[in-house]
Amino acid sequence: MAMNILLNGRCGFMGREVAKLCDEGYRGASLAMGVDPTADGADARCVASLDAVKAEGIDCAVDFSHHTCAPALLDYCIKNNLPVVVATTGHTPEEKAAIFAAAEKIPVFYSGNMSLGIALLIELAKNAAATMPEAEIEIVEAHHNRKIDAPSGTALMIADAITKVRPDTYAHSGRTGQGKRDPKEIGVHSLRMGNVVGIHEVIVATQNQTITLKHEAHNRALFAEGALAAAEFLAGKGAGLYTMDDIVGKK
Repeated sequence: MAMNILLNGRCGFMGREVAKLCDEGYRGASLAMGVDPTADGADARCVASLDAVKAEGIDCAVDFSHHTCAPALLDYCIKNNLPVVVATTGHTPEEKAAIFAAAEKIPVFYSGNMSLGIALLIELAKNAAATMPEAEIEIVEAHHNRKIDAPSGTALMIADAITKVRPDTYAHSGRTGQGKRDPKEIGVHSLRMGNVVGIHEVIVATQNQTITLKHEAHNRALFAEGALAAAEFLAGKGAGLYTMDDIVGKK
């Protein structure tokens, strides 16, 4: 199915990745128009402001700009009745409130991680945790040495999802000192080294067996793929807030 994309944040790293996939026809997507404040007029498909964009012929907006740009884009999409994929992170409580309010009027896809593989990993981890309630669970994540936060937001997403099916457990970052492991803890461990794009591993172990679930990102283009998959998913949907759970079939 063909879909024409309005790409907010066209000139950033992720914007360039989305534009590249659109030019390749990934999932039937094509770039209708890009928006970026750094646009210099050299590209006819990129303008500096949403005010210069005509919504006619656009099927969905994808946002890979900056979290502070969310309210303006949401207002534009509401005004023009456009579905929107919010692929940025770091939103303030006020910006999140604007996202949730917009979802009452238009289809909004919002996720802390746009990777389809991570979404599937989370569902598999939840299934394993629920099926093996006696198992101990550890999460190990690895990223490049320039990453500032630890644990990663994705590791915390995984831990939070597991606690929803195992409400007697809690996430515990790192382990030091003397003492036995608390059976109710989900250990979350962070490695920072070299140029690792991102590895997330969930280890589910009992006394007699171990299941290991692992996702490894080879490059950040996977987030662009996920955003376009989300745009495709929104086609024909009614107003509401949608997440990766909806794509992997978990309502």
